Amino acid sequence: MSHTNTQPTEERQTKVSHVLVTQSKPADDKSPYFDLADKYNITIDFRPFIQIQGVSYKEFRKQKINILEHTAIIFTSRNAIDHFFRICLEARIDVPADMKYFCISEQTANYLQKYIVIRKRKIFSGTKTARELFDLIRKHKTEKFLFPCSNIRSNDIPDFMDTGGLHLSEAVMYETVATDLSDLDVTNFDLIAFFSPSGVSSLMTNFPDFKQNGIRLAAFGPTTAKAIMEAGLTLDIEAPLPNAPSMTGALDLYIRKANNI
Repeated sequence: MSHTNTQPTEERQTKVSHVLVTQSKPADDKSPYFDLADKYNITIDFRPFIQIQGVSYKEFRKQKINILEHTAIIFTSRNAIDHFFRICLEARIDVPADMKYFCISEQTANYLQKYIVIRKRKIFSGTKTARELFDLIRKHKTEKFLFPCSNIRSNDIPDFMDTGGLHLSEAVMYETVATDLSDLDVTNFDLIAFFSPSGVSSLMTNFPDFKQNGIRLAAFGPTTAKAIMEAGLTLDIEAPLPNAPSMTGALDLYIRKANNI
């Protein structure tokens, strides 16, 4: 757990009764968030702090990228797949049947069937992270790779491709932007959980005069934790933890202690 505030830790261990999760409400009634709410008799609200906007075809053309000059595509998310095929449709591009697809996970690879018959295509997938794709990519060094991405993205793939001397074109096809939160009173919450640096940025964009006071902040992942601290805020909960690999697990441990249960 990290602390950057000057307030005594005890003052930040007061009871938690109202939590805000900066993501969409889970569609599954069996979500661990609902179990957490029942377990501690607390209220958990959900509100996405960021949203995805597609880059217009006109804006995409300014990048001067010829999709058909590439022989392989790297997909790291469903958003990337959706907006790649949207751009192709708007550009009236038929993606060649021999195009190769490198997907960050099997789940992402399976999502391709929304647009193509996957059993007839050359699809390669890792299991979880970009690094697991690298061995696959190394075996196809002569390909010309296209990387559909957001305006905000990790450096893992570009850095790897550059170091290996591999051909890569980055194509910004969608943008991560702050959601309008003008109707939200963040002071109503005892604890707010963040999952990306963009979510933290959205908080500060929507509420430039935000005072944290006794509001506890949770972060999933080191980059999110860093964003909270760089914003001059106090980080109270950092997930994942060795004994709590999920955000709900980390919240469970914290709320149990704060609520003296």
